[in-house]
Amino acid sequence: MNINAMITKLYHSKLIRYAVIGGTSTLIHLSIAFLWLYAVNKSFFFANAAGFCVAYLFSYTVQSRYVFLHPLSLPKAFRYFLVQFGALLVSLFLSDMLVGYNSYIKTLIVVILLPLITFVIHKLWTFRRH
Repeated sequence: MNINAMITKLYHSKLIRYAVIGGTSTLIHLSIAFLWLYAVNKSFFFANAAGFCVAYLFSYTVQSRYVFLHPLSLPKAFRYFLVQFGALLVSLFLSDMLVGYNSYIKTLIVVILLPLITFVIHKLWTFRRH
């Protein structure tokens, strides 16, 4: 298999596109939060709220159109938010549950496990075809 065929095959994988967009969304969140902290004020809460909002809008829009191939809609946006917010709560819960583990191991578990779970939930619930 040549490199172009492999790249094309990876591009057509929904999971790979989901991961790339999720990674980009994370970078957007960090960039907005850091910019807020530097330029606006030192509020950690507001910096992350602003970063989350911009990243959420980007992520929902691009995941809808390019991964799940669905038009944008308020009900789907709300479901998408519920899944993402639920993933945040699960990551906080896992962090508390894995107290005895190394912080790097906990981070790896959250970073690998939660996107896989949210992908499946989005595929089966948020963007399911009727």
